[in-house]
Amino acid sequence: MTAEPPVLMDSLESSFDTYERPIRIRNYKLGALLAGIFMPAGASLDYFMYDWKQAMEFFPARVFSAVLLALVWLVLHYLPGTRYYRYLGLSVALIPLLAISWMIYSKEGAISPYYAGLNLVMLGSALLLRWTLEDSVLIFVLTVAAYLIAAVLHGPFSFQGLFFNNLYFLFVTGVFIVAGSWYYNTIRQSEFKLRYRLEENRAELESANQKLRELDETKSRFFANISHELRTPLTLMIAPLETLIHRSESTSTPEDRDLMTTMHGNGMRLLKLINDLLDLVRLESGRSQVRVQWVEMSEFIHGLSTAIGAVAEDKRVQLHAKVQSDVGTVLADPEKLERICLNLLFNAVKFTASGGRVDFTAAKEDGWLVVEVRDTGMGIPADQLPHIFNRFWQADTSSQRKFQGMGIGLALVKELAEVQGGSVTAASVVGKGTTMTVKLPLHLTESAEIAEEVLEVAETSAEPQKQEKNWIADLYRRAEMFPAMTSLQATLRPVETGIGRSKKPMLLIADDEPDMLRFLKSQLSNNFEILEAVDGQQAVDKAAQFLPDIILSDMMMPEKDGLQVCRELRDRTSTRSIPIVLLTARADEKTKLECLASGASDFLPKPFSMTEIMVRLKNLVDSRLYQKELVVQKQHLENALEQIKETESLLVQNEKLASLGRLSAGLIHEINNPLNYARQGLHLIGRSTQSLPESERANFADTLKDVEEGVNRVIQIISDLRGFTRNTSQLNHAFDLKTMVDTGLRFFSHIWKDGTQREVDIPSGLEVKGDSNQFVQVLINLIQNGLDAMATKEYAAGESPCISLSAHTGTDKIIFSIKDNGPGIPQEIRDKIFDPFFTTKDVGQGMGLGLSICNRIIADHGGRIEVRSQLGLFTEFILELPSADSTHKPQADI
Repeated sequence: MTAEPPVLMDSLESSFDTYERPIRIRNYKLGALLAGIFMPAGASLDYFMYDWKQAMEFFPARVFSAVLLALVWLVLHYLPGTRYYRYLGLSVALIPLLAISWMIYSKEGAISPYYAGLNLVMLGSALLLRWTLEDSVLIFVLTVAAYLIAAVLHGPFSFQGLFFNNLYFLFVTGVFIVAGSWYYNTIRQSEFKLRYRLEENRAELESANQKLRELDETKSRFFANISHELRTPLTLMIAPLETLIHRSESTSTPEDRDLMTTMHGNGMRLLKLINDLLDLVRLESGRSQVRVQWVEMSEFIHGLSTAIGAVAEDKRVQLHAKVQSDVGTVLADPEKLERICLNLLFNAVKFTASGGRVDFTAAKEDGWLVVEVRDTGMGIPADQLPHIFNRFWQADTSSQRKFQGMGIGLALVKELAEVQGGSVTAASVVGKGTTMTVKLPLHLTESAEIAEEVLEVAETSAEPQKQEKNWIADLYRRAEMFPAMTSLQATLRPVETGIGRSKKPMLLIADDEPDMLRFLKSQLSNNFEILEAVDGQQAVDKAAQFLPDIILSDMMMPEKDGLQVCRELRDRTSTRSIPIVLLTARADEKTKLECLASGASDFLPKPFSMTEIMVRLKNLVDSRLYQKELVVQKQHLENALEQIKETESLLVQNEKLASLGRLSAGLIHEINNPLNYARQGLHLIGRSTQSLPESERANFADTLKDVEEGVNRVIQIISDLRGFTRNTSQLNHAFDLKTMVDTGLRFFSHIWKDGTQREVDIPSGLEVKGDSNQFVQVLINLIQNGLDAMATKEYAAGESPCISLSAHTGTDKIIFSIKDNGPGIPQEIRDKIFDPFFTTKDVGQGMGLGLSICNRIIADHGGRIEVRSQLGLFTEFILELPSADSTHKPQADI
């Protein structure tokens, strides 16, 4: 809602009431209109709630309410200045309130569903009428009172049930409405106070605005003065420099001539920039004068085309000039016209790619001189065309822009055209080119001063006199002719050749200014091997390719600026540690923090000292080289440490095997003699069998046979232990796997009788290549390990220890599994169980050789052992054994 600013009065409250009065009257009228419509329309509700008869009974009251509301609307509409407008506003709610209360009284009373109408009255009033807090409280109290009176007069009722429900909702709605009115009016009063204060401050703002205008004029004068003062020392720098260049053409070295040429070129660029700024200030202050004279346009246009032809040729751009034959000689300010044309031509060549075309034409059109510059360059987007003639405006203001400039060239063109009574327009299509059109009037005789100048010029031209050339004016004109753009040759990306042949540290210099790049290279090439990059993307690519020892980068570059270059190089592992020094024209605190946060090692503000650059680069390179040496030494030390660890591991393993050999030899020596005695004793006992009674001979023979087999088995195990560290000649024999498993299980017959379960799933006919005795030894060791492990586990009711043995055929392999339902093997020791002498059993319960011997035996057979286990559930040893038809040769036969 838009309202007129309030009239300032002595009392803020009275001003607020005066301001709110028309708004409230408008709201009251809207409320009366809506209520007058919906009261008669409520007859449909009566019909559907009750019946046609009841609807006809309520209808007169509804119509009467609508008539009263219509009268209220008429009074508010035709008498908006009435002092009783507040009471009329209250009546907009009271009229339907009384009518609905009468309907409640007429029907159900306290339990009437029409209590919702009272809620609707309060809610609609709060939303539409926007009463004050006092009016909202009044309507709330009257609504609750009307409902209670209607309920009491209707007859007996219970405080519980629907009556309490209806009263509760009326009360809650009323509270919300009162709170909302207070909040709304508070906001409205705050808004009004702000408007009030804004009106008071308007005069102060006008006064401040006047001061700003004065300051702006002072700024313009200061800017003009400082530009003028800068031109004098700059001119005195350029003049001696030109003298030095002419004198040293044959005596100085190419490096010195290159430095002086760079200085002269940048001095001319700076002088042109200062001249443009000074002209802008003059045009803004209205002090620029139009000095007209006769100009032969064909000579003028072709002369400018020839003057910048070398620039166009350097950029490989075709420049064509054309003047219509009817143009002839015109009256114009040649200096201003020349600056207009030069700015447009340089812009066209600057933004036209190699192989493009620029057309420079002049024509007469309806009393106007029309100068047109058309190019086939990159074009200007439609949304940017309205801004291109604004001062200091640039399409790309980022630090990654490709084209340098201050954004004053086209602004100066516009000002110079308008000061002559003309105009400049632009038309462009992105990707196809841009057309700049300047229109200047052909007759400038309105001013008496101009007419006198025309006459003076005409007389002077009739009697031409040769004047001495003004060197300063010529310098300024040469500055205008100086192209503020980079040559095509300088923009080519340098290709590195012969890099890495020098022992000097490698320095990557990244800068999009060819003069700066050439200068830094000439000054630093004695101490560094130089890499060049003309934009940020090339800097990143070359840093990743050549891995220089240090990088010196400008902060503002095309493609990627210096900050992005830092971030990308820091994200790559190969370039993360390369020192980066940024050159920036901004030396504020924010820029410093951004450089450091992006990963720059150091930064230097422009202008900089070459001595300081040399010292900083040398310190960073030395640190970088020391770090590289430390990294190399660290790698050597790590490799040596790994070799020491491997050697230590081999020594420990050899020592374990040697210990095992010594232990085996001792055991064999100590056990062989008792075993021989036992075999002799069994032989003698067997000879006495005939002396026993006939009935005992069979049992005695069986027992003696079992004992003899046990002794022979012990002898075989000792023999197997003796062969642990040497080859055997039995590895190429074949044996039946099921037969050998049955043999091994017989050694544990007493275990199966004690309740330990066994499950065997080995098909017949599986033949394994190897030594059957060694395989039985492996089988016994693994079963015994499983039994020992299950003995330490407490099983739940209905569960018992169980050993499962199974086998199946694989590719050239037989997969044999021994699984127990014991406590499992912890993960942390699972990789150690096959080491010699490693055991988790108590002292005296094992030497830690069983699994090591099993692993060695299976490996000698050309197989392998894998262990799977889960704590609390199972342990499974899976053996891959060579089948009888396998072509694999065991290790013993190699």
